[in-house]
Amino acid sequence: MDLSSMRKRYRSDNESFEEKHLVSIDPIVQFNDWFQEVTQCPAIEEPNAMCLATATRDGRPSARMVLLKGFGPDGFRFYTNRESRKGLDLETNPVASLLFYWEPFNRQVRIEGSVERLSEDETEKYFHSRPKSSQIGAVVSKQSQVIPDREYLRQKNAELEAEYKDKEVPKPPEWGGYIVRPSVIEFWQGQTNRLHDRIVFHKQEADKELGPWTHPGEGGWVYKRLAP
Repeated sequence: MDLSSMRKRYRSDNESFEEKHLVSIDPIVQFNDWFQEVTQCPAIEEPNAMCLATATRDGRPSARMVLLKGFGPDGFRFYTNRESRKGLDLETNPVASLLFYWEPFNRQVRIEGSVERLSEDETEKYFHSRPKSSQIGAVVSKQSQVIPDREYLRQKNAELEAEYKDKEVPKPPEWGGYIVRPSVIEFWQGQTNRLHDRIVFHKQEADKELGPWTHPGEGGWVYKRLAP
């Protein structure tokens, strides 16, 4: 199938990213500003959905959609089964890339950084804040493992719903949280004429002078504009 003619018509918007969209020279503050906007858009049902890309020790990549469950100056949090493919990747190669794409706003944010496990206390607290059906689902699903058929999942789920009807669901030992500690954060704003805006922040190395067209930000960050 030839898709060469498939194009989207962008909204008319000739203002530059820095004039209209960049409100902070701290990328975490900037991310929060955009995130607060998209959470108010009815067309975006899960504004915290993000593509998580990982790689094996020898560099074989894989990507999937997960949900962001918290962010701040220290990083971006998510939870998963540590015995899944992404969990095993992160154990042997603890780096990742995150991508948010908010189509109605023609915006995307790309994040790269190292990854660390969250504490068991923080993981337990979040696990038991989830709906009980979600807790049971985490116990049922041995993520990325081969199973005989869908009926196997239905039966196991029904068994556990009965077992934990009147008691707390224990967190599976293999289920846990991670935090991506960003070293690069890039903001992309689509423009009508396809001359899109790209502003990339990265951590400034100690005792290293700023390069040409690189500007000091806040919180140890510097930023520059990239060609689209």
